[in-house]
Amino acid sequence: MYAVVATGGKQYKVEEGQVLEVERVGDVGSDVELRPVLLVDGSAVMSTPADLAGASVKAKVLEEVKGPKINGFVYKSASNNRRRWGHRQTLARIEITGISKG
Repeated sequence: MYAVVATGGKQYKVEEGQVLEVERVGDVGSDVELRPVLLVDGSAVMSTPADLAGASVKAKVLEEVKGPKINGFVYKSASNNRRRWGHRQTLARIEITGISKG
């Protein structure tokens, strides 16, 4: 069985036992519930809001990691204006522990 969940502005197709990296959702070692669930597929597909009202996906936060480095550079020729910047997003590595249809 798999489910499609939305977290951090992105959608993920998840199965039980899967490990994935999402934007930070909780403290390390805590159990979190990912909602909204957009689709659950088992013996029958559940996709309407009435079907998905009680559906949930449970996950455990394994660790916090940093994403890839993003480098930026701003340049304005006439004013001799230059600025360099970088960013690394903090991510959470989670393991999907359960998918319930509700």
